[in-house]
Amino acid sequence: MASITIVTDAWHPQVNGVVRSIENTNRELTRLGTRVSMVTPERFSSIPCPTYPEIRLSIASYRRVAAEIERHQPSFVHIATEGPLGLTARRWCLRNGMPFTTCYHTRFPEYISARLPIPKSLLYAFVRWFHNAGSACMVATESLEQELAARGIRNIVRWSRGVDTDLFQPAVKDAMPFGLPRPLFMTVGRIALEKNLPGFLDLDLPGSKVVIGDGPAKAELERRYPDVLFTGLKFGDDLARAYAQADVFVFPSKTDTFGNTIIEALASGVPVAAHPVTGPIDILRDHPQAGVLHEDLREACLAARAASGEAARALAETYSWESAGRQFLDNVLVANARRRKPTRKAANSFAVLPD
Repeated sequence: MASITIVTDAWHPQVNGVVRSIENTNRELTRLGTRVSMVTPERFSSIPCPTYPEIRLSIASYRRVAAEIERHQPSFVHIATEGPLGLTARRWCLRNGMPFTTCYHTRFPEYISARLPIPKSLLYAFVRWFHNAGSACMVATESLEQELAARGIRNIVRWSRGVDTDLFQPAVKDAMPFGLPRPLFMTVGRIALEKNLPGFLDLDLPGSKVVIGDGPAKAELERRYPDVLFTGLKFGDDLARAYAQADVFVFPSKTDTFGNTIIEALASGVPVAAHPVTGPIDILRDHPQAGVLHEDLREACLAARAASGEAARALAETYSWESAGRQFLDNVLVANARRRKPTRKAANSFAVLPD
């Protein structure tokens, strides 16, 4: 039986797309007969991330992380994040000649430069250094693949995402969902600077706005937008019922690499309004009946009211965690078959290119 150890700095109690993607992929890998083990922050002491205390940064020596990986005796290693655990696992793999794969889940340079005065060119140099040492870097979409290739990332392979179409389904809509007048414009996700929520909340729209989720910007945004309903976190059936009550799902972010919440909304029969950027454009570009892409998000929101809930659902049904899990496993197997042991020079080159 093949065994994969997945190393990730993003794990419970965090609630985000990275964690959900890993959880769902692990379930499918197990169904495919693969033994999955995890190295996560749960096993180590941690400190709050500066400017983002909800995210914990692990404090662990190389010896402790190495011992965790070796305890699992993996056939393959996948490094999901560029944080402290990911960096240490990368070092272990290079020292031991273990081919490994990585994934570009998050626009790390954009998120850091929005909070700290660090040039994006330097941060992308780090991204190249980190991912190019591996045998494959997994990305979710074609547009992201093209963007990263232009920035010097090599060995890029595709790993899409899925949605639970049994959980997220269309439902009869209440006349006054949440006690609010229709049309109901909703967004779901982490409430943080990089999600561009004011780009949605500032819009002059009819009806009501609802934000589902939590994060470091929640208290401030609640004060700034008293007419918006902030529900906090929702999970499982409760979240699915909430999605299904929306008339339009609004995705204001310009920095996500995919947007799992987009396909959850589509599965709920809710058309999507978004900017034409990586993630939304890859999902919706060829399916104009399921949602609207526009540089002017207000125009997208208003036009999406006329889009088709049936088309939205049909599009979501093309995304399954089963196929995404198989794609992930194939990527790992092919990358390992290359048995490409990076030279120390290639693994440690750190070139800064113009941004």
